[in-house]
Amino acid sequence: MDANAIIEDTFTVGEEHAGLRLDVLLSLALRDYSRTFLQRAIREGRVVVGDRPVNKPSTVVRAGQRIRVALPVLAPDRIEPEAIPLDILYEDEDILVINKPPDMVVHPSRGQASGTLANALLHHCKTRVSDIGGPLRPGIVHRLDRDTSGAILCAKTNAAHRALADQFRMRLVEKEYLAVVRGQPEHDEGDIALPIGRDRRMREKMRVLTAGGRPAMTYYALLERFRRFALVRAVPRTGRTHQIRVHLSFMGHPVAADALYGGGDAVYPSEAAGRPADAREPPLITRQALHAHRLAFTHPVTGRRVAVEAPVPPDMERLLAALRAARGEVAERGGFQI
Repeated sequence: MDANAIIEDTFTVGEEHAGLRLDVLLSLALRDYSRTFLQRAIREGRVVVGDRPVNKPSTVVRAGQRIRVALPVLAPDRIEPEAIPLDILYEDEDILVINKPPDMVVHPSRGQASGTLANALLHHCKTRVSDIGGPLRPGIVHRLDRDTSGAILCAKTNAAHRALADQFRMRLVEKEYLAVVRGQPEHDEGDIALPIGRDRRMREKMRVLTAGGRPAMTYYALLERFRRFALVRAVPRTGRTHQIRVHLSFMGHPVAADALYGGGDAVYPSEAAGRPADAREPPLITRQALHAHRLAFTHPVTGRRVAVEAPVPPDMERLLAALRAARGEVAERGGFQI
């Protein structure tokens, strides 16, 4: 890695992001970098809004503004094992399934050199981990977004990695997500079949495209209704980047606290309860309320079917508890229990 390497990026603020703080916007547009790192970069004058450098992270952005950044590339040429605790849902000699917490990056990228799931896997598995993905992605078969929690499948051997990758490519892996969305879908279930492509204004963002996008399909089923929110089960039939988030947003029901796709940057107790906002209250959740709840696949060695479920993380449980309390019901409802 060149210690002096710089990555430059330029994008335009969309209408949906007008009014956000500059550091919040950058954390959405540049997902490889932490918000703390970006705040420091702003103070150092590495960010230009319009035609002038801005040094206050709290600067409010306006729609149509052009933003330019120049940031160092932090990703190493190779990664080191790190003793990061892992919540292991399943493990044998060939594979393991991890319950990834929110705010954990899967593998090193241009903005993060350590603290990733890949670093943790190297420490946990020692020398027994697949290397098909290259030196920066040991054991990594597929990905979850940084702020999406839940089950992620990893491989210890190259043979297992190839077999699992084939299953993903042939769409033989069953993936089910839980999402808290804003508003209530009109129908109890349905398929969203809309092509997805990259947003031209913001590189890290995807969007539904009427022409030129890649085919994408998501099945959803309504599990619970609340006053201003709903809990849905989402099953991606294809594997496009940000697919569930894009499809639900386009349907008019963005994932709660998903600022990139119109879900706001947090959900507070007052909003969950339908009360006036209280400036002193802590948020219930500050990342997209999306959780990879279940994975089912064929074991690459034994050939048997394996199904693993990841328990809902504390922040989503906190949000759901507040929504249920506001609705006046207890945790068991409608035959669906998590």
